[in-house]
Amino acid sequence: MLNLDTHIVVAVLDGSLRPEETARVSAEPLGISSIVLWELAKLVQLRRLVLDFESREFQTFLTHVTIFPITLQIARQSTKLDFRADPVDEIIAATSIVEEIPLLTRDRKLLKSRMTPLA
Repeated sequence: MLNLDTHIVVAVLDGSLRPEETARVSAEPLGISSIVLWELAKLVQLRRLVLDFESREFQTFLTHVTIFPITLQIARQSTKLDFRADPVDEIIAATSIVEEIPLLTRDRKLLKSRMTPLA
């Protein structure tokens, strides 16, 4: 399984994945932190993203991913990371650590983490 960060989810939805990302996403089950859904909604609200949450494409995407809730263990892990970033990114990274699944991301701060399992 792969844990997708928000920007990778956007790339999945708009078809802008890089070839190596497409290969990974196509080959493995997918998961996201529940905070990714909040971040998508916030990006739409701020008009930084156009996304129809009611579209068939988005609804189909949701049926193909596991959504991990923010548990106490994930919240606590997010305060023990080896980097500081946007709290959303910290929750996403902590989800990968607690759930023991690699994170697929393009974020430079996350990619430098030695604690976060990376895809």
